[in-house]
Amino acid sequence: MFETTVRERICQVRREGARWLSTAWDGGYRESDAVYNVTVPTGFDRTDLDAYREERLVDAGFPVGPTLLTGVDMAHARCARSGPVTALATAGLSNPAALPMDERTGDREPATANDAPDWRPGTVNVLVGVDRAVDDGALATLLATAVEAKAATLLDAAGVPGTTSDAAIVGGVPSAERAPFAGSATEVGAAARACVRDAVRASLDARYDEADVPTVEEAAHGVVTDRQTDVVQP
Repeated sequence: MFETTVRERICQVRREGARWLSTAWDGGYRESDAVYNVTVPTGFDRTDLDAYREERLVDAGFPVGPTLLTGVDMAHARCARSGPVTALATAGLSNPAALPMDERTGDREPATANDAPDWRPGTVNVLVGVDRAVDDGALATLLATAVEAKAATLLDAAGVPGTTSDAAIVGGVPSAERAPFAGSATEVGAAARACVRDAVRASLDARYDEADVPTVEEAAHGVVTDRQTDVVQP
Protein backbone atom coordinates (compact mmCIF):
# COMPACT_ATOMS: atom_id res chain seq x y z
CA MET A 1 0.00 0.00 0.00
CA PHE A 2 1.12 3.54 -0.70
CA GLU A 3 1.63 5.41 2.56
CA THR A 4 1.37 9.14 3.20
CA THR A 5 3.25 11.33 5.66
CA VAL A 6 2.77 15.08 6.18
CA ARG A 7 5.56 17.14 7.73
CA GLU A 8 6.63 20.78 7.45
CA ARG A 9 4.05 21.58 4.73
CA ILE A 10 5.17 18.59 2.65
CA CYS A 11 3.16 15.45 1.90
CA GLN A 12 5.14 12.34 1.06
CA VAL A 13 3.55 9.44 -0.86
CA ARG A 14 5.74 6.38 -0.36
CA ARG A 15 5.95 2.85 -1.73
CA GLU A 16 9.25 1.01 -1.79
CA GLY A 17 10.42 0.14 -5.30
CA ALA A 18 7.84 2.30 -7.09
CA ARG A 19 8.22 3.67 -10.61
CA TRP A 20 6.60 7.00 -11.51
CA LEU A 21 5.62 9.26 -14.40
CA SER A 22 5.56 12.97 -13.58
CA THR A 23 4.46 16.12 -15.40
CA ALA A 24 6.56 18.40 -13.15
CA TRP A 25 9.41 20.62 -14.35
CA ASP A 26 11.80 17.65 -14.29
CA GLY A 27 9.11 15.19 -15.30
CA GLY A 28 9.27 11.85 -17.03
CA TYR A 29 9.73 8.28 -15.84
CA ARG A 30 11.55 7.93 -12.55
CA GLU A 31 12.27 5.18 -10.03
CA SER A 32 11.87 6.40 -6.46
CA ASP A 33 10.55 5.07 -3.17
CA ALA A 34 8.68 8.34 -2.60
CA VAL A 35 7.19 11.38 -4.32
CA TYR A 36 6.13 14.67 -2.78
CA ASN A 37 3.60 17.47 -2.84
CA VAL A 38 5.21 20.63 -1.42
CA THR A 39 3.49 23.85 -0.32
CA VAL A 40 5.39 26.97 -1.38
CA PRO A 41 5.04 30.33 0.39
CA THR A 42 2.91 33.25 -0.76
CA GLY A 43 4.64 35.18 -3.52
CA PHE A 44 6.95 32.26 -4.38
CA ASP A 45 9.28 33.29 -7.21
CA ARG A 46 12.18 30.83 -7.09
CA THR A 47 13.30 29.51 -10.48
CA ASP A 48 16.07 27.18 -9.25
CA LEU A 49 13.51 24.49 -8.58
CA ASP A 50 15.91 21.56 -8.21
CA ALA A 51 17.80 23.40 -5.47
CA TYR A 52 14.59 24.56 -3.81
CA ARG A 53 13.18 21.03 -3.73
CA GLU A 54 16.36 19.65 -2.20
CA GLU A 55 16.40 22.36 0.47
CA ARG A 56 12.79 21.73 1.48
CA LEU A 57 12.96 17.93 1.48
CA VAL A 58 16.30 17.67 3.26
CA ASP A 59 15.25 20.22 5.88
CA ALA A 60 12.13 18.13 6.54
CA GLY A 61 14.13 14.92 6.82
CA PHE A 62 12.93 13.37 3.55
CA PRO A 63 15.07 11.83 0.80
CA VAL A 64 14.93 13.75 -2.48
CA GLY A 65 12.43 12.47 -5.05
CA PRO A 66 9.99 13.61 -7.73
CA THR A 67 8.03 16.62 -6.48
CA LEU A 68 5.04 18.80 -7.29
CA LEU A 69 4.75 22.36 -5.99
CA THR A 70 1.58 24.14 -4.91
CA GLY A 71 0.37 27.20 -3.07
CA VAL A 72 -2.26 25.09 -1.29
CA ASP A 73 -1.50 24.22 2.32
CA MET A 74 -1.22 20.52 3.11
CA ALA A 75 -3.99 20.97 5.67
CA HIS A 76 -6.28 20.82 2.62
CA ALA A 77 -4.71 17.66 1.14
CA ARG A 78 -7.05 14.68 0.91
CA CYS A 79 -6.56 11.01 0.02
CA ALA A 80 -8.95 8.47 -1.47
CA ARG A 81 -8.42 4.72 -1.78
CA SER A 82 -10.18 2.02 -3.80
CA GLY A 83 -8.87 -1.46 -4.56
CA PRO A 84 -5.23 -1.18 -5.62
CA VAL A 85 -5.30 2.63 -6.01
CA THR A 86 -4.42 5.51 -3.69
CA ALA A 87 -4.88 9.12 -4.83
CA LEU A 88 -3.80 12.32 -3.10
CA ALA A 89 -5.04 15.74 -4.20
CA THR A 90 -4.62 19.38 -3.27
CA ALA A 91 -6.95 21.82 -5.01
CA GLY A 92 -6.77 25.59 -5.28
CA LEU A 93 -8.55 27.72 -7.88
CA SER A 94 -7.05 31.20 -7.82
CA ASN A 95 -5.83 30.63 -11.40
CA PRO A 96 -8.60 28.73 -13.27
CA ALA A 97 -8.15 28.13 -17.00
CA ALA A 98 -11.42 28.09 -18.97
CA LEU A 99 -11.82 26.52 -22.41
CA PRO A 100 -15.07 27.86 -23.94
CA MET A 101 -17.03 25.41 -26.09
CA ASP A 102 -18.91 28.00 -28.16
CA GLU A 103 -17.84 30.55 -30.77
CA ARG A 104 -17.58 33.44 -28.33
CA THR A 105 -13.98 34.53 -28.01
CA GLY A 106 -14.67 36.50 -24.86
CA ASP A 107 -13.71 40.10 -24.36
CA ARG A 108 -12.68 39.69 -20.75
CA GLU A 109 -9.13 40.62 -19.86
CA PRO A 110 -7.66 38.03 -17.46
CA ALA A 111 -7.09 39.43 -14.00
CA THR A 112 -3.57 40.17 -12.88
CA ALA A 113 -1.92 40.04 -9.49
CA ASN A 114 -2.40 43.83 -9.22
CA ASP A 115 -6.16 43.43 -9.53
CA ALA A 116 -6.39 41.38 -6.34
CA PRO A 117 -4.81 42.50 -3.06
CA ASP A 118 -5.04 39.06 -1.47
CA TRP A 119 -3.05 36.31 -3.20
CA ARG A 120 -4.86 32.98 -2.94
CA PRO A 121 -3.09 29.68 -3.54
CA GLY A 122 -3.78 27.93 -6.81
CA THR A 123 -2.91 24.69 -8.59
CA VAL A 124 -4.64 21.32 -8.58
CA ASN A 125 -2.07 18.60 -7.96
CA VAL A 126 -2.89 14.90 -8.17
CA LEU A 127 -0.63 12.02 -7.10
CA VAL A 128 -1.82 8.49 -7.87
CA GLY A 129 -0.22 5.20 -6.84
CA VAL A 130 -1.35 1.74 -7.93
CA ASP A 131 -0.24 -1.50 -6.31
CA ARG A 132 0.25 -3.08 -9.71
CA ALA A 133 3.11 -3.46 -12.16
CA VAL A 134 2.35 -1.15 -15.09
CA ASP A 135 4.68 -0.73 -18.05
CA ASP A 136 5.51 2.62 -19.60
CA GLY A 137 2.52 2.61 -21.92
CA ALA A 138 0.06 1.70 -19.19
CA LEU A 139 1.58 4.31 -16.89
CA ALA A 140 1.05 6.95 -19.58
CA THR A 141 -2.55 5.77 -19.93
CA LEU A 142 -2.96 5.99 -16.15
CA LEU A 143 -1.72 9.59 -16.28
CA ALA A 144 -4.32 10.42 -18.95
CA THR A 145 -7.02 8.65 -16.93
CA ALA A 146 -6.16 10.60 -13.78
CA VAL A 147 -6.04 13.96 -15.57
CA GLU A 148 -9.34 13.22 -17.29
CA ALA A 149 -10.95 12.52 -13.91
CA LYS A 150 -9.47 15.71 -12.45
CA ALA A 151 -10.85 17.74 -15.35
CA ALA A 152 -14.32 16.18 -15.09
CA THR A 153 -14.43 16.83 -11.35
CA LEU A 154 -13.38 20.47 -11.72
CA LEU A 155 -15.86 21.06 -14.54
CA ASP A 156 -18.64 19.89 -12.26
CA ALA A 157 -17.41 21.81 -9.21
CA ALA A 158 -16.09 25.02 -10.76
CA GLY A 159 -16.97 25.07 -14.46
CA VAL A 160 -13.33 24.80 -15.61
CA PRO A 161 -11.20 21.75 -16.50
CA GLY A 162 -8.14 22.93 -14.60
CA THR A 163 -5.84 25.77 -13.63
CA THR A 164 -2.81 27.26 -15.34
CA SER A 165 -0.39 25.27 -13.19
CA ASP A 166 -1.91 21.81 -12.60
CA ALA A 167 0.42 18.84 -12.37
CA ALA A 168 0.25 15.11 -11.76
CA ILE A 169 2.38 12.13 -10.79
CA VAL A 170 1.27 8.54 -11.26
CA GLY A 171 3.13 5.42 -10.21
CA GLY A 172 3.10 1.66 -10.03
CA VAL A 173 5.13 -1.11 -8.41
CA PRO A 174 7.19 -3.25 -10.84
CA SER A 175 7.32 -6.16 -8.37
CA ALA A 176 3.53 -6.33 -7.93
CA GLU A 177 0.87 -8.17 -9.91
CA ARG A 178 0.89 -6.99 -13.53
CA ALA A 179 -1.82 -4.71 -14.91
CA PRO A 180 -1.34 -4.45 -18.70
CA PHE A 181 -3.87 -1.64 -19.17
CA ALA A 182 -5.05 1.37 -17.17
CA GLY A 183 -7.92 2.87 -19.15
CA SER A 184 -11.30 3.74 -17.69
CA ALA A 185 -12.77 0.25 -18.29
CA THR A 186 -10.04 -1.54 -16.33
CA GLU A 187 -9.88 -2.24 -12.60
CA VAL A 188 -6.95 0.13 -12.20
CA GLY A 189 -8.41 2.86 -14.37
CA ALA A 190 -11.88 2.77 -12.84
CA ALA A 191 -10.45 2.90 -9.32
CA ALA A 192 -8.12 5.74 -10.29
CA ARG A 193 -10.99 7.77 -11.75
CA ALA A 194 -13.08 7.35 -8.60
CA CYS A 195 -10.16 8.09 -6.27
CA VAL A 196 -9.10 11.24 -8.13
CA ARG A 197 -12.69 12.47 -8.23
CA ASP A 198 -13.22 11.98 -4.51
CA ALA A 199 -9.81 13.30 -3.45
CA VAL A 200 -10.19 16.48 -5.55
CA ARG A 201 -13.74 17.03 -4.29
CA ALA A 202 -12.66 16.56 -0.69
CA SER A 203 -9.74 18.97 -1.07
CA LEU A 204 -12.02 21.59 -2.62
CA ASP A 205 -14.48 21.11 0.25
CA ALA A 206 -11.67 21.55 2.75
CA ARG A 207 -10.40 24.68 1.02
CA TYR A 208 -13.65 26.46 0.11
CA ASP A 209 -17.22 26.85 1.17
CA GLU A 210 -19.47 25.91 -1.75
CA ALA A 211 -20.31 29.55 -2.41
CA ASP A 212 -16.64 30.58 -2.29
CA VAL A 213 -15.31 28.49 -5.20
CA PRO A 214 -13.99 31.23 -7.50
CA THR A 215 -15.16 31.58 -11.09
CA VAL A 216 -12.82 32.62 -13.90
CA GLU A 217 -14.27 36.13 -13.66
CA GLU A 218 -13.70 36.33 -9.92
CA ALA A 219 -10.33 34.63 -9.66
CA ALA A 220 -7.16 36.63 -9.20
CA HIS A 221 -5.33 34.98 -12.09
CA GLY A 222 -8.02 33.39 -14.29
CA VAL A 223 -7.46 32.89 -18.01
CA VAL A 224 -9.71 32.04 -20.94
CA THR A 225 -8.37 30.25 -24.01
CA ASP A 226 -10.10 32.32 -26.66
CA ARG A 227 -7.95 31.81 -29.75
CA GLN A 228 -9.44 30.47 -32.97
CA THR A 229 -7.99 27.76 -35.19
CA ASP A 230 -8.15 26.65 -38.82
CA VAL A 231 -9.83 23.24 -38.99
CA VAL A 232 -9.18 21.14 -42.09
CA GLN A 233 -9.77 17.59 -43.26
CA PRO A 234 -6.50 15.63 -43.34
